[in-house]
Amino acid sequence: MSTTSSGSVLLVAGSPSAPSRSSALLEAVGTRLALRGVRVERLSVRDLPAQALLSADTSHPALQRAIDQLAAARAVVVATPVYKAAYSGALKVFLDLLAQSALKGKAVLPLASGGSPHHMLALDYALRPVLQSLGARHILAGVYATDSQVTLAPEGAYQLQAELAQRLDDSVAALATDGLQLPVSAAFEPVPFSQVRCSA
Repeated sequence: MSTTSSGSVLLVAGSPSAPSRSSALLEAVGTRLALRGVRVERLSVRDLPAQALLSADTSHPALQRAIDQLAAARAVVVATPVYKAAYSGALKVFLDLLAQSALKGKAVLPLASGGSPHHMLALDYALRPVLQSLGARHILAGVYATDSQVTLAPEGAYQLQAELAQRLDDSVAALATDGLQLPVSAAFEPVPFSQVRCSA
């Protein structure tokens, strides 16, 4: 399938561990975008050098590559686990070193996973203000999943609950049309629930 000329979407994994439920959400979105012909790139914060991150050494080649990746992306999908009603410390350190206009002109889709539905507002009250402060053009409604909605299958892959898979379908459609301005006719066939398996 040929990729769209509307630019790439960068998938940013903010989990300090792998595999993880938040990364499974991210990969599910990436699969859906690829089916729409959107070019997808990936950035895992946990793979960046810790010392350079903590010291905000943006001259470090690995951090510079990550910043360049972000700058080149048309849209960004950010995924994080939620701990104590806040997004991950690894993601915070990365976002803190970015320039104030790092997300200027970009559409952003936030994703999060947590042990309880009580933490779902972390997307709106913790992560969204930071994304806004970085100049995001359009922040789509986030998708929050509890641990019970992203289960580990016997073969080691994560499986998404049907209702969650539908919410991801809707979010990807919104990102494609509202964020990337793709024509509605670019929609793909629904992904059968039985095929929604993600390994981080």
